[in-house]
Amino acid sequence: MDVLTQNFALYGEGFWGTVRLTVYASLLALAVGVVMAGFRVAPVAALRGVGTAWVTVLRNTPLTLLFFAMLLGLPRFGVALPFELFAVLALGCYTSSFICEAVRSGINTVPVGQGEAARSLGMTFGQTLGTVVLPQAFRTVIAPIGSTLIALAKNSAIAGSFSVVELLSTYKTLSENGYNVIWSFVWIALGYLILTLAISGLFHALERRWGVAR
Repeated sequence: MDVLTQNFALYGEGFWGTVRLTVYASLLALAVGVVMAGFRVAPVAALRGVGTAWVTVLRNTPLTLLFFAMLLGLPRFGVALPFELFAVLALGCYTSSFICEAVRSGINTVPVGQGEAARSLGMTFGQTLGTVVLPQAFRTVIAPIGSTLIALAKNSAIAGSFSVVELLSTYKTLSENGYNVIWSFVWIALGYLILTLAISGLFHALERRWGVAR
């Protein structure tokens, strides 16, 4: 317990950093992922091409490489942002490709007649997608989105290697101060467990409230 009690402030700062990264990157991933899912099913070929390229490139790029591109590559082009914001961009963009495919799979479960009925009433593609298709699609993909965001929370550990304060980065300080390696990692793992269980509980509640009964 000494590792935790004597370094509670350090663990707290790291845990809060991981929470911030997870929340901000999740919001970015959800927003971009939904937009890209809309592009993937759009009647305009150019938009479908953008959505397909976004998913193909990001899903097949190692997350660590994306961090290098964001944190080391963008400053060379004059983009100067805090490292934490670069980490949010890397995590959010990477995860958005998985959110996109989850949402697209949900869109495909909505009967085609729903969209045709909306268009027969004079609704545009955007109106049909936003008011008819997506509300139904989300009900079927709550669990996959929850699993994706849990993965995002764990992937945030990579940010610690790029001078971003988060839970795993506390290990460096603890190691330098001579604390037991095993117990240092035990408390770090417990922090990630608390966070992932919280996300899991939230999405279980959402699924019970809005999920499609199977």
